[in-house]
Amino acid sequence: MTEAILEARGLRCGYDGREVVRGVELALQRGEFLGLIGPNGSGKTTLLKALAGRLAPISGEVLLEGVPMRSRPRREVARLMAVVPQLSSPPFEFSVGEIVAMGRTPHLSRLQPEGPADRAAVERAMDLTDTGQLVERAVTELSGGEFQRVVIARALAQEAPLMLLDEPAAHLDIGHQVEIFDLLLRLNRTEQHSILCVSHDLNLAARYCDRLVALRDGRVFAEGAPGEVLTEERVSELYGCPVRVEIGPEGRPNVTPLSAVLAGERQ
Repeated sequence: MTEAILEARGLRCGYDGREVVRGVELALQRGEFLGLIGPNGSGKTTLLKALAGRLAPISGEVLLEGVPMRSRPRREVARLMAVVPQLSSPPFEFSVGEIVAMGRTPHLSRLQPEGPADRAAVERAMDLTDTGQLVERAVTELSGGEFQRVVIARALAQEAPLMLLDEPAAHLDIGHQVEIFDLLLRLNRTEQHSILCVSHDLNLAARYCDRLVALRDGRVFAEGAPGEVLTEERVSELYGCPVRVEIGPEGRPNVTPLSAVLAGERQ
């Protein structure tokens, strides 16, 4: 059996006494590309924050490489797990090189200068994300797709075996969405990163993820291979919207809202 690198056991968490995640059981296997899906308000981002150790659970626990996360020092957690939050505006006018170098923080003591190993890790992260040519550019000058690649490069510079990403392709055009997911798949397949990725785009999740976990009202609604989770019955129930699901040439499901299907048939 494959070893779980990240687990949630009976996880309950929320804000100001309001429970959002309700007893979630989840395991990300080492080397897996796992997609977390569900409608707005289902608890995806809250769950991700708890898995990242950024939100204390009400009850239950998170295990990182089999050890309760609460027992690990934050610096140690950061050496094992890199987190890419939802796309936001670039902070100040840092250069791309400065942003990526921030990923080395968990490996440096306070005021310790970067060494050859740190510079090599930053350079490799930029090579993998094709951001080397942007090294001197201010991040405030970048497009959304370029900035997202820089944020992923910063995560890669941590040299952590696990990556958590919250909607990494949100607000990007379709070309940049595919570019980001192609990058993540390459990192998973050739660089052996274990990946947990929140996605609103069911078809991107179906195309790239090994397995999906669907949340509804803070609970696991369904989990399994994309073809097992993304059935017409399950998707329609999960999102409250009738859909048509077709299987593509690669054996992956493709979801279309039924209203769009009917509109196409009327033309």
